[in-house]
Amino acid sequence: MLRAAYWLSAVIYLPLGVLLYFFPSSLSQLLSLSPLWLARLSGALLTAWGGLLIAAAFHPDSVTRYGVAAANLLAVATLVPAALKGSVGTVGGLVLSVSAVLGVAGILALIGGGRRA
Repeated sequence: MLRAAYWLSAVIYLPLGVLLYFFPSSLSQLLSLSPLWLARLSGALLTAWGGLLIAAAFHPDSVTRYGVAAANLLAVATLVPAALKGSVGTVGGLVLSVSAVLGVAGILALIGGGRRA
């Protein structure tokens, strides 16, 4: 179960980080994101976190699972109110879907036992 939590998290964070890192400036102007460096910095951090999750999925341990669970549940706590408050339609549904996957991965990381030999 712990490996599934790592893989589910990596499937969300890694593509999102790459997308944000290579965020086109034309799209940032359309979305009125003026500090493009902020999107690129967060993309780099999310890409690194996704890579770390993939590496950790091969040898999960009982110490790092709490970090994965905390990161995923904090992301859910940030995304759900924003999706419920402002976004309607496809974007709101997409954000809620991502939150559901991260929430499941966070719960799996919490209830997943120690590493089996």
